[in-house]
Amino acid sequence: MSDVSMKIEIPTDNDGFVLLQCTLCGEYFKVTPSDYEDDGVLEIYCPSCGLVSENYITEDVIELAMTMAHNVAMDLVYNEMKKLERKFKGGAISFKAGKKPKPEQENPIRATIEALTITHFRCCNKKVKIKPMLRISGCYCPFCGVKSFEVE
Repeated sequence: MSDVSMKIEIPTDNDGFVLLQCTLCGEYFKVTPSDYEDDGVLEIYCPSCGLVSENYITEDVIELAMTMAHNVAMDLVYNEMKKLERKFKGGAISFKAGKKPKPEQENPIRATIEALTITHFRCCNKKVKIKPMLRISGCYCPFCGVKSFEVE
């Protein structure tokens, strides 16, 4: 079998932010890809609950990855069955692979949730998009975890 590699590109919105979701509280927020991949940032904190999640991948991305993996797996299985069909052709035992299965539709990822506002965190001098209500009630900086009531 061959090594299989898949790549999923997560789109940014018009302001250059990518959508994330906390797996602990379910809250959505957006950061820039450069801030997310910055080596100086050790952990990302949820602006709503202030906890660190293992990942912030949205359900759309997980669903797309599962669909892509299913399609690749079905192709690999079908190709192996075709090899068996050719191997046993004309022998005492016959084997038929059948029709190739139709791939599942891979829905593109949308940069949704536009009801978020750009917020500047002075502590780390970075911008994040969060729900407007979090700005009023106070939120955690995604880069250092400090609770801030004075966001811009």
